[in-house]
Amino acid sequence: MRLTKFGHACVRVEKDGRRLVIDPGGLTEPDALDGADAVLVTHEHFDHFSEERLREAARRNPALRIWANASVARLLDGLGGRVTAVGEGEAFAAAGFDVRVYGTWHAPIHPDLPRIGNVGFLVDEAVFHPGDALTVPDGATVDTLLLPVHGPWSTTGQLIDYVRAVAPRQAYAIHDGALNDVGTAMVGGLMGDNGPGIGAPYGRLAAGASTSL
Repeated sequence: MRLTKFGHACVRVEKDGRRLVIDPGGLTEPDALDGADAVLVTHEHFDHFSEERLREAARRNPALRIWANASVARLLDGLGGRVTAVGEGEAFAAAGFDVRVYGTWHAPIHPDLPRIGNVGFLVDEAVFHPGDALTVPDGATVDTLLLPVHGPWSTTGQLIDYVRAVAPRQAYAIHDGALNDVGTAMVGGLMGDNGPGIGAPYGRLAAGASTSL
């Protein structure tokens, strides 16, 4: 598989000429959806989900299919059977990729703020995108963890413990759109040689950059 990072929380996974895009949101480059065969959406926050862009992509490509949590699926009303609501424990095939769903809730930000739904997607028993939650996919072996490195709902210390709990072969940063260069270097250092150790190599792809998995 080939992994390409797009703005903030969006990635594209490619295999055998097929393209699966996860969380194309309002901070994502518009070309992320070019040539997409299927889209996965973890939750409804604007940085992960853009209704306008998804509807336009669906208009351009009548074969495009979308899988998302229930709240996102409701927002895409009108696309009929092209949109499927999924929840924890479900498994399905999307454009030739095997996908399993983990998790239920977005990580808590503050007790006064109501929580929303959030699901994570494990693709081909290899790549795990947790959305906005530190969900451990119990019973799964994760090759590549897409690690949400910055948000109002976590600390770097929690991230260190999270990677240790998931125990992937490697981790790549996502959810970094609000970090400047100083913050990116700080997080990278703590997840790497300047930290206590996460048990896996940590890397960060620039927007538009790709790597083979």
